[in-house]
Amino acid sequence: MTALRDAFLFQADACEGLDSPFMGRLLRLLADRWPTDTALAQKCAAWQGDIGPMAASLPLRIAGGLHALVLQGMDPALAAAYPPNSVPDADLWQAVQGALHTHDAFLTEWIDHAPQTNEVRRAAVLIGAAHLLSERHGLPIRLTELGASAGLNLMFDQFHMALDGADYGPQSPVQLAPDWRGSLPPETPLNITERRGVDLNPLNAQDPADQLRLLAYLWPDQSERLARTRAAIALQNAPLEQGDAIDWLESRLAPVPGTLHLIYHTVAWQYFPAHAQERGEEIIVGAGHAALPDAPLAWLSLEADDKTPGAAIRLRLWPGNHDIALGRADFHGRWVDWQAPTHLP
Repeated sequence: MTALRDAFLFQADACEGLDSPFMGRLLRLLADRWPTDTALAQKCAAWQGDIGPMAASLPLRIAGGLHALVLQGMDPALAAAYPPNSVPDADLWQAVQGALHTHDAFLTEWIDHAPQTNEVRRAAVLIGAAHLLSERHGLPIRLTELGASAGLNLMFDQFHMALDGADYGPQSPVQLAPDWRGSLPPETPLNITERRGVDLNPLNAQDPADQLRLLAYLWPDQSERLARTRAAIALQNAPLEQGDAIDWLESRLAPVPGTLHLIYHTVAWQYFPAHAQERGEEIIVGAGHAALPDAPLAWLSLEADDKTPGAAIRLRLWPGNHDIALGRADFHGRWVDWQAPTHLP
């Protein structure tokens, strides 16, 4: 119980730091009042391994299951205590406690599956980097996303990003307006000729059950994220494959003359096993050495490092084996600190 309580409190701090006061309240109530007389509690108590945010993320699984009940209309009393409604803690807990007992079987099954989101606002980084690459090379772009989830961000060129003084992309139901610091990317048009992604457990954006899973792990008091994700789901038509990301990637690395190959991942690489990361870097670098001026290779990452705030944006580019720091961005894409050079080498 102590480990689960600590995990709830750690996750509460993280959610509050990412502008979700409701999730902070919910997780603190779960930490302080967690009932032990349910099958869900017994399953959590017997869980083997790390239950924290970099592993099983049990607090997010439990909170996601409760949100799924609300989204499906399965528990009107719980929905009445969830945003956009505002109720005292006592009323919120009464509704949550009732749901934990009434829907014990549903929640116990729900936590078998790891949290899976597809944060659309991270596409701001992809848009900026793709425009930079298009300005540098002037070539059509092939996209390869590792850890693509439902593939929503494979459609980033169909989103609209409005910055102070510049607009990127067509008019679109998916609107991005991050707090952008630093220089603006060039407004060179993009030409995406192919887009493919891979995930160990790809979600089908057109399947209602998979849509529920994507939406349930968004936070109930962040209605804009929910609306933006629904809009991105309606656009998604890129093919996804199930499999090991590195094995799959190896089959896609042959140069295609007349195209730039952009490999990218956003807050996904850090979850790959260490041996997969090492092998992945080895084969990407090897493919980079085989890149040609008319078939360049770019490797873009938005991943956590040992610095704060946010995650590092890094671009590696071949021919030339250039390693370029592009700045940092918020994990949810709320802000981008863009430190890219005016022109790529």
